[in-house]
Parts: sequence; structure tokens; C-alpha cells
Amino acid sequence: MDVQVPQAVLDAAAPYRGGSVGMLSQKLYSEAANQALDRSLQAFAQATGTTVQNDLVSGDAGDMVAKMDADVKASTTRDLAFMSDSRFVGQLHNLGDLTDVTDVVEEMKGLYGEPATEATNYCVFDGRWYAIPYHFIASGMYLRKDWYQEKGIALKPYYSWEELRDNALEVSDPSKRRFGWGITVNRSGDANGFIENVVNTYGGAIADNTGQKVTFNSPETVKAVEFIGDIYSNPKYKPMLPPGIESWTDSSNNENWLANILGLTLNQFSVYADSKTKGNPVYPNTHVISGATGPAIDRPLAYGQSNSFVIFKGAKNPDLAKQVAKFMVSGTALLGVAQGAPCLVNPAWDKVWDSDPYYSNGDPAFGPIREQTRTALPMTTSTGFSFPQPPSPGQQAAVAAYLLTDMMQSVVQGTPAAKAVATTHDRMVQIFEQQGLKQ
Repeated sequence: MDVQVPQAVLDAAAPYRGGSVGMLSQKLYSEAANQALDRSLQAFAQATGTTVQNDLVSGDAGDMVAKMDADVKASTTRDLAFMSDSRFVGQLHNLGDLTDVTDVVEEMKGLYGEPATEATNYCVFDGRWYAIPYHFIASGMYLRKDWYQEKGIALKPYYSWEELRDNALEVSDPSKRRFGWGITVNRSGDANGFIENVVNTYGGAIADNTGQKVTFNSPETVKAVEFIGDIYSNPKYKPMLPPGIESWTDSSNNENWLANILGLTLNQFSVYADSKTKGNPVYPNTHVISGATGPAIDRPLAYGQSNSFVIFKGAKNPDLAKQVAKFMVSGTALLGVAQGAPCLVNPAWDKVWDSDPYYSNGDPAFGPIREQTRTALPMTTSTGFSFPQPPSPGQQAAVAAYLLTDMMQSVVQGTPAAKAVATTHDRMVQIFEQQGLKQ
């Protein structure tokens, strides 16, 4: 599709004609979306007489924050980047690498209404914005509605974790290559998200509501870990586990879902987008749910995240970088990227949802995704933990070090849950202290 550069953008960028910016983009799962993103950037550059140099970076490379920090400290940084706000913005702000962009966000509120509620948690520090919401990424779970319907199981917007486990067993039939449960506890980002979500919905949390103090070792966490461990070790549930699930990586559940052998999986909308754009027969048989509930909360802890623009300290051309960010969040600049990754790339701003019929009618999942952008936050469990918690370098580092998956592996192999949780709590304390958070 043709990318239009509105007159207001041309006027705002006029003082920077002949200028250039360097940008880092967090690589999107869809290649079509990466190409659409680049087309939008180059349309801006051509229309405004500027140069935009865009490089892709993998958010899962592990050393992304360290590299960006080193560039800022060496004065070799690019001007801007976009990345997951929940994973990276807090760390970069802690390191002193980001420019205050409150002026841009306030201007955009006048144009586009409010951003997704989660952005206020992950992009604002001491009342100031340090990242500009770009596009919203919903959290989702997917189940096979045809298998549920065959067994007479009601389709609902969400279920409890126990219901999902029991339903998975009921729809399973290994002789037909139907495995109801498609979530691993092996080292992967998906497993980290699954384990932490179950712990939170049961009433536990890695840290307190300040994000500063480890609170992991609790009776609620132990119960959650027992629940998860039972799924992977109790012979009763063996028929619902696909072969090799104990060694899955982040791409495995995508591949198995698209191979039509799973009844349930937990994933970003990348797998949903893939099934739609490639005409996979699993797409029309997919029922999207926002997540699952637990004993400590009666609605899913599902509020998504945004890919957000940051402007680095020491940027050569920060004002032009702000114009690029403002252009990319709406209109045809966003629409092409959104169509390249359906339901994975969504508007982050309320009025952008109403800007094109595609966001209303393009897919049945858009309704629940838009609702997720408006989730009233914080969400509080009966044990007093509020989510999303403030960005915590200790929590982020503990999850990134795969402490949760290592704990579950030991439980599956026979370690009592209470002992595994206590050991993991001690390891978390060490990591928090390494981050300068005295326990």
C-alpha cells in the first residue's frame, strides 16, 4: 500500500530538511511487517528531504541493553529506537540513557487521545515520559474451538488455569495427534511468562509492589509451583503433552500450533498472524482468550505491552527523531505494518483505532485486543500484589536468568515444590543485590 505523508508532518519536518537520523527497530516476527515498516520510514525520508538509516535488532539477543548503553556512553549512539516497553525501557532509564519525551506524548494525546493503559506504567518515571507508545502488543492464549465444541465445552472469554488443564486433557487424543496442552516449562520466554503468570494469579510475586524486595517464597507461590509441576510429572496428564515438550524453545509452540496438533498454547499474536497470512487451516478454528484466572484474582492478568520509541541521550538529531516517531504511530505509516502482522501490531492510541475500518472489521480478535488497551490498572490480587508492578531491574534480571524455568525443571524431576521455591528465592536475592537492591 502507498504510504501518505500528511501536510502537517511535512510542515513540522521542514526545518530538518537535509538532516539524518539513525534508528534501531526491534525485529518483528513478520517479515512483511518489517518491510512495511521500512517503506514507511523511507516514504517519510523522501517526502521530507531527510535520511533515515534503520537497522533491525533482535530483542532476544540478550545483550541489547548493554550494547545500547555502551553506545550512549561512547557518544556513538543512534538517535532513536523502538522496543518493548515492559522489557527494556526501565533498564535503559535506570542507566540514564533516555531523553525526556513528555512534550511529544502530550502533543500526541491532543491528536490521538490516550495511549494504552500499560504504557503509563512502563514509560513514565517520576511523572515524566521517557518513551513514546508506538504500537500495542496484546497478550493472548489460543485454543482449538472445534475440539472444544466436539466435546461440548463452552467457549468463554477466559478460564481458570485448572479449567484449562482439565479441558486440555478432555480434548486430547494421541492416536489422532491431538495434544491438548501446548505450553512448555523449558528455558524460553514463553515459559517464563507462563510460570510467572500462574504464580501471580495464585497470589505470589517475585517482588513486592515497589519492585525492590524479593517476596517469592510464600505459600501461594508453592501452591502455584505444585500445580504446574503436576501437569508435567503426573502420569494422568501425559496424554495431553505433545512429544518433546520438555525440550521446546520459543519457536516450538508456534511450529506445533501451526502443525494443527495442539489444543492450547500461550503466545504473542505472532502465531495468530502467521496462521492468518499463510492461510493455515488452524486460523478459522482458533478461539482467542486473554488469559487465565487463579485463586487470587478473578480476571486474567492481561494488559499487554507496547513497542515504544525512545530517544537516546547524545542523539545527533533528537528533534527530527521526534518527528519520525510522531509520523509512525498513525495513518498509513502504521496501517501497512499492522496489515503485515495482523493482530500482532495494533494501534497504541485510542483514536487511531477509529482511523481506519481495518481496525474495526479486519479480524474478530481486534475487539478483545482493543479492550485490553483500556484495561483498568493496576489489577490487585487478594494477597495485595498490584500488577503491572513498577519496572524492576531485579525482577527483569531474575526472569532473564531463567530462574523460574530452572526451578520448574527441578520440580518436574522430583524436588519438592517448597524446597525449589526456597532455593529460587535465595538466587533471586543474590540477583537483586547485584542490581544494587539491598535485601
